Amino acid sequence: MPYVNKKRPYKRENELYKSKPEQIEKRVQRNAARRELMQEGVVNKGDGKEVDHIKPLSAGGTNKRSNLRVKAAKDNRSYARKANHKPK
Repeated sequence: MPYVNKKRPYKRENELYKSKPEQIEKRVQRNAARRELMQEGVVNKGDGKEVDHIKPLSAGGTNKRSNLRVKAAKDNRSYARKANHKPK
């Protein structure tokens, strides 16, 4: 965990990453996918579920319904780790 006992530099993080046009476009696409599934009634605000792209947007995935699924937030945000707890 890189920010243990330190303040997280949100302003710098926003300048370097979140405000880039490609990141803004991906965020717009993720929000649109969530709205689509909310209209279907599959997910609701505050239900602890997230919309997951089967093939990630970063790997060329789309927002087609066939590429979307609902997962628990803890499952969607976790990823495989090595025995030493570092990401694979």
